[in-house]
Amino acid sequence: MKRKVTVVGAGNVGANCATWIVDRELADVVLVDVVEGIPQGKGLDLLQTGPVLRSDVVVTGTNIYDQTSNSDIAIITAGFPRKPGMSRDDLLLGNGEIVRTAAEAVARYSPNCIIIVVTNPLDAMCQAAYWSSRFPRNRVVGMAGVLDSARFRTFVAQELKVSVENVNCVVLGGHGDTMVPLVRLSNVAGIPLTELMDQTTIDRIVDRTRSGGAEIVKHLKTGSAYYAPSASAVEMVESILKDKKKVLPCAAYLEGEYGIHDIFVGVPVKLGAGGIEQIYEVKLTEEERVMLGKSADSVREMVDVLKKQRPA
Repeated sequence: MKRKVTVVGAGNVGANCATWIVDRELADVVLVDVVEGIPQGKGLDLLQTGPVLRSDVVVTGTNIYDQTSNSDIAIITAGFPRKPGMSRDDLLLGNGEIVRTAAEAVARYSPNCIIIVVTNPLDAMCQAAYWSSRFPRNRVVGMAGVLDSARFRTFVAQELKVSVENVNCVVLGGHGDTMVPLVRLSNVAGIPLTELMDQTTIDRIVDRTRSGGAEIVKHLKTGSAYYAPSASAVEMVESILKDKKKVLPCAAYLEGEYGIHDIFVGVPVKLGAGGIEQIYEVKLTEEERVMLGKSADSVREMVDVLKKQRPA
């Protein structure tokens, strides 16, 4: 039986999620958006790439959730875009309401699906989806570290003029300025970064990774990143649908791991058919532990604001 993925939000991120799924022939896609005509038009356009891409994926565009029923995965990308000068916190309440509504609808029509959250501010939006869907924690996961580590790996590869395939980078914490790139555990073909770069270069790359999203927003002026975020989300989709059990840095609901309780924070997880099948606890140095704690505190501040919207 063919698999089915719902993508909520037919903007740049959502449409590109659908595109990657069609290109890899992973599942049929239902593209949902509140704007009449947009998901239908983009869905039909994408459907017509099938003969060219040699993909028999069926793409459907709709404004209602009926056609999303019995989806295996729902990717929530809907929300207001980040604009120049706008912090992730500025997006909090408006996008919280959008994600809450989407998660409720997804849970109603696909009660056994796995939700992947992409909407920003990411970690807090995972919390909104978790509360509203009432799913167990293994079936709500956020796309954060996959993108952040991809940015880290890109900048390292550029600096050293090596293949991105040889670069392995670990990023923990919230998705944003407080993320924690673990330089100590990052390497190129097993060679530690500290043996390949001086500290000044490493610090520059870490800073660029932390502000990777803002750098793109500054260039675009009227939008935010969408190619890399959508590709990152679909890597997670593929690992789940194919039960590949990839170990990826994702936003997961912690219940004591790393000493953090009751919030979503980026950590290494095993992603398979059951969603988050394992959370890996990396032994941190005292400095890394403090940085992760500060990142978690930043997430908790946003979650405390979101609690005003939490369904009873």
